Amino acid sequence: MSTLSIAFVKSIFDEYKETSLFGKWIPFKNIEPLFKKHSSIFEIQQLGFSELQRPIMQLKIGNGKKRILLWSQMHGNESTGTKALFDLFNCFSSNSKEFSIILENCTLLFIPMLNPDGAEVYTRVNAKNIDLNRDAVERVAIESKLLRKTLEDFNPHFCFNLHDQRTIFGVEGTKNPATISFLAPSEEISRAITPGRIQTMNVIVAMNELLQQIIPNCVGRYTDEFYPTATGDNFQKLGYNTILIESGHFPNDYPREFSREYTFYAILQGIFHIASTSEFNSFESYFEIPNNEKMFFDVIHRNPNKKDVAYQYVDKIIDNQLVSNLEKIEGEDLKNKAGLNEIVFFNKNI
Repeated sequence: MSTLSIAFVKSIFDEYKETSLFGKWIPFKNIEPLFKKHSSIFEIQQLGFSELQRPIMQLKIGNGKKRILLWSQMHGNESTGTKALFDLFNCFSSNSKEFSIILENCTLLFIPMLNPDGAEVYTRVNAKNIDLNRDAVERVAIESKLLRKTLEDFNPHFCFNLHDQRTIFGVEGTKNPATISFLAPSEEISRAITPGRIQTMNVIVAMNELLQQIIPNCVGRYTDEFYPTATGDNFQKLGYNTILIESGHFPNDYPREFSREYTFYAILQGIFHIASTSEFNSFESYFEIPNNEKMFFDVIHRNPNKKDVAYQYVDKIIDNQLVSNLEKIEGEDLKNKAGLNEIVFFNKNI
């Protein structure tokens, strides 16, 4: 496998990071000015409108035979992948040979914000309260129809489905949060290892090899339970190899800026691997990636005289600002759980 050097990915990220984007709340108005910036090297067009008539845009680059479709923010409150894509867009203006290999061998199509209505109000669902990631079969939402039409028209060999996961997830067998998690979605309920899943797993193995050098033991494997209405499962079932990337928590990184960087590395390594590889048969190492495990709360109060108490941050838009408040979690057994931050109250009688 062709793995990018750590020195290269770090230098390219530091040089080309899109500094106008920061934090977790990224609405369409934040990315809209950036399309003009990229118009000289990308083919940019509007796919259509959201339910509330916000534009849904696509960017296309490259002349290669290998077609890759990438989309982000189908859940409006999951923006880490969006930031990483705009970091990547800046890189295509570089003269690095790694990007030349990508553009010579691949044609890339990006939808950086599929759900601008959800992004505006920082919700998972769209304006009609539809979870686009559970609308792949009925396709009730306008945004789901646009994604499916793009898929069928572009006919990609690989898809990247970019999401954020909650801070509750850790890497099984460690005490680390799952900063990045991967999934090669199942095609049906038996979770059979099909030829398409093997190819998807192969790309994930390449991404994991790079990340393990940078954030060792902070990468998890998301459950491959089959979801009949989910986007990745259905696209994989239709023959479009779909790689799910879940950007998660890194210690003290609630704005998701470190996980943004590691998401960037994963995407770049993934498309470089596709560009520079002719066979995608090696997959066994995929199952060496530890499972995601629900093991964390944001804060736990430990008290020897009382029952331990857990708290989780809840994000809301208040007065046009993203505000995160801790809310108490009731009814949880905390014996085998950990707090990303723990406050220990000592027994004064000892």
